[in-house]
Amino acid sequence: MNFEIVAKDVMGRIGKFKTPHGTVETPTILPVVNPNIELIPPKDLKKFGAQMVITNAYILYRTRREEAIGKGVHKLLGVDLPVMTDSGSYQLMMYGDVEVSNGEILKFQSEIGSDVIVPLDIPTPPDADYNTALNDLTVTLEREREAVKYKGESLLALPIQGSTHMDLRRKSAEEALKIGGDVYAIGGIVPLMDTYRFQDVVRIILEVKSVLPSNAVVHLFGAGHPMMFSLAVALGCDLFDSAAYALYAKDDRYLTPYGTKKLEELHYFPCSCPVCIKYTPDELREMEKEKRERLLAEHNLYVSFEEIRRIKQAIRENTLFELVESRIRVHPNLLKAWRIVKEYEDLLESYDPFIKHSFFYTGIESCYRPAVRRHQNRVLNVEIENDDIVISSDEGDLADFYLKAPFGVVPAEMMESYPAGHSEVPPPELMEEEALRTAVEGLLKFLSAHPSKTFRLRVGSIWLKYLKDLPKNVVIECLDRKED
Repeated sequence: MNFEIVAKDVMGRIGKFKTPHGTVETPTILPVVNPNIELIPPKDLKKFGAQMVITNAYILYRTRREEAIGKGVHKLLGVDLPVMTDSGSYQLMMYGDVEVSNGEILKFQSEIGSDVIVPLDIPTPPDADYNTALNDLTVTLEREREAVKYKGESLLALPIQGSTHMDLRRKSAEEALKIGGDVYAIGGIVPLMDTYRFQDVVRIILEVKSVLPSNAVVHLFGAGHPMMFSLAVALGCDLFDSAAYALYAKDDRYLTPYGTKKLEELHYFPCSCPVCIKYTPDELREMEKEKRERLLAEHNLYVSFEEIRRIKQAIRENTLFELVESRIRVHPNLLKAWRIVKEYEDLLESYDPFIKHSFFYTGIESCYRPAVRRHQNRVLNVEIENDDIVISSDEGDLADFYLKAPFGVVPAEMMESYPAGHSEVPPPELMEEEALRTAVEGLLKFLSAHPSKTFRLRVGSIWLKYLKDLPKNVVIECLDRKED
């Protein structure tokens, strides 16, 4: 076992990933190091928070083959960190062909002492026709099977492909699992990220996670923007590779957890990293291009690793849901993407911890948390001794049960227990309709489970329009309706 989970929340986790060159704490980012273009010296990446880097074995093979074999990839790059090597699949996707076979590039990765090697998979573009995606996947799986014999002392990453065909993504994960990898790398998502198709990305991740065991290390290839990290971690991704810090810097783009800014648009830096403290936007704009790119790349790394640390703290505090729900509001497509989790309730519930410190309501997305569904199901098992039961929406009212959004029915004895008791929720009149409807769904399930009892439902008038088709054993009393 190369992976030990030490803390978890939602589907995310903090883990210890053991490699030949040391243990890496996940989730983390692997900065992409171009062996021939040194924007930031690889030896300096530690100061930003890097624990591991990734470089392109195909570029090394083409340009510095003998040197790489003689020195090894770690000495060549000048790092003592674990190094993952990509096989050239990106070049294959961009240019349609590479001048190396799968066996040759795998052997080369092993010879240069890569900690994690990757076969030459076929990254099928989004929306490819089914037969093309299937044929590409067949080749990828053949190459993954071939990769096992080149593994040696290295760890093996097996790419998960299949374009936007979810059954092929599942098939890819199932077959990779049979082959047996140390890392399962979800590939082919860069074009989706570039076009803000976050819904497709989320669905692909969840389909793959539904196949992989909970202790599988998951790498999300090409997801290098900090605004995406919390969502991807919450869905169970552990490793990310970022070329974005450098690519964006070359285009004078400034990364934040809330999106990307053009340097020309900035009057003030909203960050407190060493770069943003030392310089103003005007000063960076006046610099020569090479220095400006390096400083922007440094900022982009600082802010990316800051977001990873923020995510880790949220996992420790069991507040990852709250962090994700704040981040997804930076782009409407992220918001739509996160709502897909409602279609994967069982999967999400199988990962999310049962007990947490508190439930902090941030909007209708909070209704999709496993804690809500779990509470509604568990309350059905509560034994009721009396025949006449009072359910009230007023927590100051003397009642047997309380109606509380978004949870539904809460026994009086559980009003101090997680999740409903340990919750920060606004009053019903300030909540979205989705939260009230979710609570009423739980109420109806509870009432249906006790057809022989008589219920007196004491509620504020805001609840009335949602209380339709109640069983005949329920009498409604309005707490705040004025008499005629």
